[in-house]
Amino acid sequence: MARWLRFYQRLSRKLGFRATLYCVMGVLAALVAKAIGPYISEDFSSNIGAEAVDEILVIIASSMLAVTTFSLSTMVAATSAASNSATPRASKLLIEDSTAQRALSTFLGAFLFSLVGLIALKTNFYGPGGRLVLFLATLVVITIIVVTLLRWIAHLSRLGRLGETIERVEAAAIESIVAYQQNPAMGGKLFDEPPADAIPVYVSQIGYIEHLEMSELNSAAEAINSEIYMMMRPGGFCVPGRPVAYIKPTDPNVKKIDDEFQQTICDALNIADSRTFEDDPRFGLIVLCEISSRALSPAVNDPGTAIDVLNKLTRVLSHAVPIEKSQEEEEKAVDYPRVHVRPIRISDLLEDAFLPLTRDGAGMIEVGIKIQKTCAALGSLHPAFRTPAMEMSRTALERAMQVLTYEGDKQRLEEEAVAVRETLSRFHDSPCPTMLV
Repeated sequence: MARWLRFYQRLSRKLGFRATLYCVMGVLAALVAKAIGPYISEDFSSNIGAEAVDEILVIIASSMLAVTTFSLSTMVAATSAASNSATPRASKLLIEDSTAQRALSTFLGAFLFSLVGLIALKTNFYGPGGRLVLFLATLVVITIIVVTLLRWIAHLSRLGRLGETIERVEAAAIESIVAYQQNPAMGGKLFDEPPADAIPVYVSQIGYIEHLEMSELNSAAEAINSEIYMMMRPGGFCVPGRPVAYIKPTDPNVKKIDDEFQQTICDALNIADSRTFEDDPRFGLIVLCEISSRALSPAVNDPGTAIDVLNKLTRVLSHAVPIEKSQEEEEKAVDYPRVHVRPIRISDLLEDAFLPLTRDGAGMIEVGIKIQKTCAALGSLHPAFRTPAMEMSRTALERAMQVLTYEGDKQRLEEEAVAVRETLSRFHDSPCPTMLV
């Protein structure tokens, strides 16, 4: 069921999905008009003005084709601009933008609706009463077109701009991290390392794990009375020689699993060519970091954008603060008890977000200071962030010291790093958790 639900969600984001609905609406309008047309008098239809429906449909067909062509060219230009100014990984969010999808599908769907209506009219499918029904349906379509066009014009003023692209990536990253925090094990159980005697599972495909079909994995484990330990989460890169999971059969005499079961595990991984934002909290951080790194390139030289992205990264990571749950709540969240999933390390999140920036911004004092302040802010959020934040602060300082030439800049940056250590040392000295659990 979950697989079909995801299929529908992805299908609904396609341009042709809504356009097809409008085409179906045109066909239904024709059928309804044919059915109830005989019950409407010709005089009433003439008084309403249904005779003008031919000209209206012609106007809609010609204008919507031009508007659709213009809108598509605008979308292509905006996507190209986002790829050039931000990163190609962010262009997917623009392509799947709900407002743009709604506008394009409405214009294309209205064009198809008018074509269906004109074909029915020219083939004498309608009587006078049927024309009235088609006229009323056309008025509804015109209302939808006007409302959509007004929203589309307002949306075009922001589409493709760097700030808008950054905000979209930030929103996608926050949504993914919040979903992870609510259910880090995806309905299974968390684990750190698999049992030493577990049997490895390999895949023959090369690509990124897009989603884990937890119900299928749990059913497969139940079928052979075993436990599955997933070594990779969505976003992990699979290669044939690297285990994606380990199987721990209940029977200790079982030392090998058959090819059919191994294929069942592989089919539940949904391997794709690229990463997605939905189930991969780390991908949004990587894309934001790519945007800031491009801003720091010599060709762009825009440290202000990098600093703005650092602010957004702080906001995104603030949603990764571990949620305290009781044992009863954790047990209720386990829907697939035979599937074990590895949690995400906080240090990995911070490396995704800041490590390239410590390299690309090492020669800019303003970026270096902002990185130190960001580490202090993150380390103050929760004790789990303290050690990774201090390590990232040290890395950024060491890299900057090898690049900066002005002694005043070096001294200022050292003072900021000392302030980070002093701020974070106020936390208790008990061991800090390293996982987002």
